Amino acid sequence: MPANKSVIRDIKLADSGLLKIDWVRRNCPLLTMLKEEFEQTKPFAGKKIALSIHLEAKTAYLCLVLAAGGAEMYVTGSNPLSTQDDVAAALVHEGLEVHAIHGATSEEYAAGTHAVLAAGPDLIIDDGGDLVYLMHTDPELQKLIPHVIGGCEETTTGIIRLEAMNREGKLRFPMVRVNNAMMKHFFDNRYGTGQSVWDGIDRTTNLVVAGKTAVVAGYGWCGKGVAMRAKGLGARVIVTEIDPVKAIEAVMDGFDVMPMAEAAPLGDFFITVTGCNKVIDEEDFLLMHEGAILCNAGHFDVEVDMEGLHKLAVESKLMRENIMGYKLPNGIWIYVLGEGRLVNLACGDGHPAEIMDMSFAIQALSAKYLVEHQGEFDELLMDVPTDVDLETARKKLAFMGKNIDVLTPEQEHYLNDSDV
Repeated sequence: MPANKSVIRDIKLADSGLLKIDWVRRNCPLLTMLKEEFEQTKPFAGKKIALSIHLEAKTAYLCLVLAAGGAEMYVTGSNPLSTQDDVAAALVHEGLEVHAIHGATSEEYAAGTHAVLAAGPDLIIDDGGDLVYLMHTDPELQKLIPHVIGGCEETTTGIIRLEAMNREGKLRFPMVRVNNAMMKHFFDNRYGTGQSVWDGIDRTTNLVVAGKTAVVAGYGWCGKGVAMRAKGLGARVIVTEIDPVKAIEAVMDGFDVMPMAEAAPLGDFFITVTGCNKVIDEEDFLLMHEGAILCNAGHFDVEVDMEGLHKLAVESKLMRENIMGYKLPNGIWIYVLGEGRLVNLACGDGHPAEIMDMSFAIQALSAKYLVEHQGEFDELLMDVPTDVDLETARKKLAFMGKNIDVLTPEQEHYLNDSDV
């Protein structure tokens, strides 16, 4: 492997990061099983992987699993506030090249993203589409595109960007929509986001949720999880939506549904989970009551209109770590968590280890699938193969100590014979 050109905060933090990764290892049996398999089979031997995912302990363990499979890993974070410096140091200690610093400036963040792509990756593992977008738009990096076998995308937001690129004829190598896998969005988006969002809110604010009103913007899989956990914590839940089908689903799940303009005066907590921009804007801010708390659980920091809020506010000050207060022209103070970035990572440790065990197992197996089937793809955007999805589920279920029924030959014949 070439000389390590890592850019991190401090290699002396590695011991703390290694402890975090070891805890993840103990709670991620699927990834541990894959690591042991990859150590024997080396599916990524001679391959370079550029990875951009929130750089905390679960991501670090995925990186080590891929490295165990023979990959040269070039790692950066997908959000400056979610990078944990001790985890970055731990990966460098283990011989991986890392370009990530907590609280990085826009310039530092861009440099890290560029650096992992400049290594000339065979595979890209992305979270939000930043790596793929940059490689397709930077003239220097575009020259490396013919070398790329393909990549995997972790998020709904990233898939939206990929689909737009594909429609416009701009996507130039295959990408697997990992987020669409059953073993990803059913659990990661719903149970992972649901729990980790409220963990981030609770540990940052130290305020009670029971008896208050939570406004959840968006009722996709992530929004369902956030609303469900809010209800479990004792909150009254209001959902805002643009999709009438999802809105009906929210009503039948027991939640109020209304436009954001109607919800704004009622909410104590506001959580955006849409993938769109300006979901909460200047008009909404002015309708809120004293002490309203706003945060974002979508990928980019545009769902709460932070630019508009900065222009609108007559005063702002830090109220507590990761809580910025804004005084509005009407004299009301409202608060934003984690600068409007992903609250579960900017203000917490992200999804539980057992959840990411499933999501990252799908990531690793999808990367392996790309290598094994290089040059065979008719479409540039594809879903995770169903057999990979189901086999991952069977193994996870076994690790949970659970068994299920199996169809008898007679039952299979009954279900598959059109003459029955």
